Amino acid sequence: MSSPTRRGRARAATEQDIRRTARKLLVDDGPDAVTLRAIARELGITAPALYRYYESRDDLVENLRLDVCADLAAELAVDIAELPDDGMLQLFAICKGFRRWALTHTKEFTLVFASPTGGVGTTAGSALHRLDEPFGRIFLAAAGQVLAIHDLVMPPNDVVPPELRDDLTAFQGELLAVLAESGRAIAPEKLDLGLTYLMIQFWARLYGHVTLEVFGNYPIPVSKPDVLFEAMLADLARDVGLDAR
Repeated sequence: MSSPTRRGRARAATEQDIRRTARKLLVDDGPDAVTLRAIARELGITAPALYRYYESRDDLVENLRLDVCADLAAELAVDIAELPDDGMLQLFAICKGFRRWALTHTKEFTLVFASPTGGVGTTAGSALHRLDEPFGRIFLAAAGQVLAIHDLVMPPNDVVPPELRDDLTAFQGELLAVLAESGRAIAPEKLDLGLTYLMIQFWARLYGHVTLEVFGNYPIPVSKPDVLFEAMLADLARDVGLDAR
């Protein structure tokens, strides 16, 4: 393969500068501060010049979101690197690491996980919606090992609301594909609609708890949020017949 041209190297460096500047604006002032005009001002160029690198602000924000997700996944990979090859240990370490990251990267969390529909980061979705991205893969790899090894207490398929069955069936297929790609393939019959429904509920409770804490929206003052979070994880584990160690 031939080496990159000088223009290609310069373009790559400029794209890195743009995203680095966008990240700084995000961290310093939040998602709304990430505008083409502000980035251009910081870089000493004109705003129209940015269109040579990104089609729109949404395009730039999407790339920034991907950078944030990759950094989150890398941080969580470090958390579990020294753990035994135990899906349950790794899954709950990932849950705890996600909370720690969210509390120490609140602006990035807002961009990726808490931007409202129609606002900044409308394509962000959630960790489980973007299954093929780094955070989705690392979360599901651990969850897949838990599914493969442990006998979980699963709700029967008939408790799944009929209105959700089509959505869950589509999600079920995506889960099986990503788990297979991650090396954690499980038998399709083991991942039935009841278990798929359970996984959505697991993520919703984890995400909801972290979001309430990040934005200080607990319904009561909580002096020891660590204890509340650990209790929530223990409840989740018991609900599915696991022991959150």
